[in-house]
Amino acid sequence: MIAKLKGIIDNIGEDCCIIDVNGVGYLVNMSSRSLSKLKQGEYANLLIETVIKEDSITLFGFQSPWEKEWFNTLTKIQGVGGKVCLSILSALSPAQLSQAVAAQDKSSFLRAAGVGPKLAARLVTELKDKIVTIPIEFMGNSDLNADKTYQGETAENSPQKSPQTLTEDETTAYSKTEDVTSALTNLGYPKIDAYRIATETCLNNPQADLATLIRLSLKEFNL
Repeated sequence: MIAKLKGIIDNIGEDCCIIDVNGVGYLVNMSSRSLSKLKQGEYANLLIETVIKEDSITLFGFQSPWEKEWFNTLTKIQGVGGKVCLSILSALSPAQLSQAVAAQDKSSFLRAAGVGPKLAARLVTELKDKIVTIPIEFMGNSDLNADKTYQGETAENSPQKSPQTLTEDETTAYSKTEDVTSALTNLGYPKIDAYRIATETCLNNPQADLATLIRLSLKEFNL
């Protein structure tokens, strides 16, 4: 099972790329959003989801753990295969996906090729309790991985930081959002509302401790 590939981008297609890893070329299917960040001849570090069927082995590539987690979450929805997932991830960043689900915004999903009104309605309904938590510092960005990719990096250059590696501060922020969300849902609040309030509270109070964040979030519910 292939979980990650590091190598040189040999070729970039419309919905896939070939990454050369020590002389072996791997065909990796990716969203157009992620493909747009790659450059032919430059180094890349891709997270991989390997999908094995009776007649094929397909590799799907991602530039962040949140994009991969959304892929795995979406494929659990009936009627949503790998190609449709990539279409959704091409239209919406992971942060935008979380926001669309939190807001039950069917129209956002309609931006993806191959997603009609019935599927969009089913997606927001079935995903409402399966929101992928995004670290709060990414929530304001139009693209989750905009500041985490290898910009201008060549094969001779060693990678400075892989896009799936979080700093200590990022890990803390990510953990706080999840902890506040968990605390609110344990108190009986719907996860979709708990996630929205937790994200806003953590974003507006980055230095607050967990107890304070939970207290401030509860105030938002009681307004």
